[in-house]
Amino acid sequence: MSAMLKPLVAWSLAEAVVSDFIRKGAHLFEAPLDPAACAALLAEIRKTRRFDGSLFLSEAELDAHPQDGAPNLLDSLQHRLDFVERAPQIVEALWTLLGPDYGVLDRRVVCSLPSEALPGWLKRRVYGEATGDLGAYVRPAFRDVTYSCGVDFHQDLSGYPERPADFVTLDVHLHAVAETDAPLHLMEGSHRLGGQLFPHDLKRTGPDSWRYRGGDHSEMYVTERALTGEAGFCALWHPCTLHGTPPSPAGEARISLRYLFARGSAQTCGLDTVNATLAGPLSLAHARRDQSVEGVARRGTWTRDT
Repeated sequence: MSAMLKPLVAWSLAEAVVSDFIRKGAHLFEAPLDPAACAALLAEIRKTRRFDGSLFLSEAELDAHPQDGAPNLLDSLQHRLDFVERAPQIVEALWTLLGPDYGVLDRRVVCSLPSEALPGWLKRRVYGEATGDLGAYVRPAFRDVTYSCGVDFHQDLSGYPERPADFVTLDVHLHAVAETDAPLHLMEGSHRLGGQLFPHDLKRTGPDSWRYRGGDHSEMYVTERALTGEAGFCALWHPCTLHGTPPSPAGEARISLRYLFARGSAQTCGLDTVNATLAGPLSLAHARRDQSVEGVARRGTWTRDT
């Protein structure tokens, strides 16, 4: 992908993106990407596997299949990605936030599975875990997609210890996503506390509101927003913005695209303006405080009594 495409949409979009990042830590695009292109890409993805229990190893097979470096399904689908990577509104937003020579840090097909798709032994094993990455339990042939069944609230910054907050995340729906499809949830405004250790100190205060407390005892109240929408809906967020997915007992697998875009050599960019407004750190030396001395993860936000 060439990031050096001249922006083709009004400067007002650039202003809206920076303003939304300062206030909410995210920007939700008003116009969806090409739904026909979404459908074509989704059809090719679905040809490669069934998104059900056949994805998983048996419990007996698990130890014989250690998790190696995972391939990436999108490497074979580059010809289908221009509708995202060259979309004028996406290019404009990224150009504004990251500078003209931004690049792709990562891109993946991500799949949120309903719990009914998991074998019984796996449900028992992962119940109560704070994170939902199921890659270690997936058959090697299918590890080119990222799978979860509920993901606790987290920051993308935590995946890159020592890296500064110099990147953003883009999520693209490949099909319509309703409340019943385990949509991703954003905590609007949570980025303002900067980088914080996982799991995050959250307490529900209302149907869509939470108290969020930082490690330095800073505190704020944030609004939870479900990312529902039609095929082509896309959202962009800051690496310190909390987001996660509640587990769903039944329904269809939610399949989307997840990109991380990083700034290039630009001396200044819109993300600098956003980061200057944050009250907390812009990088993390380490990301987690959720494991006991035995290495057992604590129960997460979605599974504990809040």
